[in-house]
Amino acid sequence: MKTYHISESEYEAAKAHAKKNQNKHVDKRLQVIILRYEGKKDQEIGDKLGYHRKRVSQLCSEFARVGLEEYARHKYGGNHRALKNEEEAEVLKKFEEKAEKGEVVTTREIKEELDKKRGKDTGKAYVYRVLARQGWRKVMPGSQHPKAADEAAVEASKKTTNA
Repeated sequence: MKTYHISESEYEAAKAHAKKNQNKHVDKRLQVIILRYEGKKDQEIGDKLGYHRKRVSQLCSEFARVGLEEYARHKYGGNHRALKNEEEAEVLKKFEEKAEKGEVVTTREIKEELDKKRGKDTGKAYVYRVLARQGWRKVMPGSQHPKAADEAAVEASKKTTNA
């Protein structure tokens, strides 16, 4: 098993980078390198930082492979949506007009438009997340049948008792 040894210059650079760093995830990764240089074993580092010992080894290997700048770059961000909020609203605009007229709007139609806008197939769950983000909700018709008799006719048809 080949272990990577951190040089003193790499150690100093990692400590300097850790001092100016603001991201807790990057700081944790840098601590792996610092502790490895200080002679800690993978298991000890993992216990201290909340990593598995194999992950500690992987991080050291990654550091050796890519160097400090790439290793310390925060690569992960949020909001991996396919479309921006404005683009989603633009797609839903024509369906909004259709819905306000009382026409039925299906998720299949919306999915087709989103697929055209993105240029590739979207999953059904994506459509529902878009609708939720844009404030759409499912509107159900009333519980009464549209051709039901009015209240007066219902009362007249009921049996009457002689009192």
